[in-house]
Amino acid sequence: MPKGSPELTNARKEEIINACERLYNTMSFKEITIKEIGEATSFTRTSIYNYFQTKEEIFLALLKREYELWVAELNEITEKNNTLTAEEFADKLARSLENRPRLLKIMSMNHYDMETGSRDENLAEFKVAYGKALQTVAVCLDKFFPNMTSDEKQDFIYTFFPFMFGIYPYTYVNEKQRAAMEKAGVNYVFMSVYELCRNCIMRLLK
Repeated sequence: MPKGSPELTNARKEEIINACERLYNTMSFKEITIKEIGEATSFTRTSIYNYFQTKEEIFLALLKREYELWVAELNEITEKNNTLTAEEFADKLARSLENRPRLLKIMSMNHYDMETGSRDENLAEFKVAYGKALQTVAVCLDKFFPNMTSDEKQDFIYTFFPFMFGIYPYTYVNEKQRAAMEKAGVNYVFMSVYELCRNCIMRLLK
């Protein structure tokens, strides 16, 4: 890590993450390289290695930020609502994920590669953000469903979080995939993020 103020270090990291985010809007994980990320920043490509050693570490930092943004939205739900019915909670939780397509995309497409391709300290930082997401959903359940048992809350969390990994492929389908499904004669019902999440949440709360 180069010498400099923590503020400068964090600003450089954010610039790298932002560059990766912009590229990911139009390119796939496989297509994006460290070189291209470097060309989208204001400093040299080799300088990136002072902050991130692999492309996977940059994407993991982007995913960490997405988790933090989702947690902030969940905290807002608990702060602004004293009580919620199951239907109301399902609506708000589903909407919160509908607002985070990048979170769902990275999670479903490249999660394993990012974790295995990152240094231990970067992975530990990410797991802090992931742990806060688990904890924040638990806080929501504690507040809005005080009659749920500990086992029921645990079942909700350890069913819903793995479920989240499969949301993106089922809800963002390109024309090539859609045409292939039709050609194969698969009578598949395409659903939105909101619809899929709300249905799952309602089933878990019954």
